[in-house]
Amino acid sequence: MTDSGGETLGLVAGAGRLPFEVARGARDAGRRVAVVAFHGFADPALADVADALHWVRIGELGALLAALHAASARDVVVAGNVPKEQLFAADRVRVDARGAAFLASLRDRSDDSILRALGDALESEGLRVEAQTTWVAHLLAPVGVLGDVAPTASQTADVAWGWPIAKAIGRLDIGQTLVVKDRSVLAVEAIEGTDAAIRRGAALARGGACVLKVFKPGQDPRFDAPTIGPDTLGTLVETGAALLAVEAGRTLVLERDEVRRRADAAGIAVVGVPGGSA
Repeated sequence: MTDSGGETLGLVAGAGRLPFEVARGARDAGRRVAVVAFHGFADPALADVADALHWVRIGELGALLAALHAASARDVVVAGNVPKEQLFAADRVRVDARGAAFLASLRDRSDDSILRALGDALESEGLRVEAQTTWVAHLLAPVGVLGDVAPTASQTADVAWGWPIAKAIGRLDIGQTLVVKDRSVLAVEAIEGTDAAIRRGAALARGGACVLKVFKPGQDPRFDAPTIGPDTLGTLVETGAALLAVEAGRTLVLERDEVRRRADAAGIAVVGVPGGSA
């Protein structure tokens, strides 16, 4: 760890590559980055891109807040995946007094309720929660085809048909991902997450499934930005899916060159759809 100078950004980190990208973006802009990482989810290699690293378990909200204050963080970004089903795994959760009060205050345990309440808890401590995209705007998906494989007329029709359904599912805070084929809904993402929903829907499609990933209407832009990367493409290849449509300008594409390479090699169309339409 080396000191990058500047004001400190607190980074609350879950699993995946997004915390690395946020840390690099902030450090490139001259900010110090203090990472508070969730044990069992975040990658220990975050130490290589952080000025400080502190570990907490899911549920240790008091310890998380104390670590951010100890690092003199003023702004905070929450980035990285914590699979929701893991919130019910006793070996991954250790609830402290502040965490217990937080859980008791929730009106329900939907994604939006949990994340908005977390944002409120952080801001009640004088911390300003920034959007995940603040330091990684260059990763947002552009409009149009990403790669050399264009969608067929049938696939384009499936995206146009499924897009408002995906938005409606998002509005209900069920999930961001929908799997369709021949204007039939094959799978809706719920607690199991994107990859499991793709596998379930693609198995029913027996090849040629179209996967749609959207920004949920009314979603808090500070949290849970739709994100794809090489692992997503790996799941599409594994299941024989034919197309991935994401919301342009609101979906983060990690390791874009590798995503393009894998998609082109497998003959999968990856398309950025203008927000609100298809």
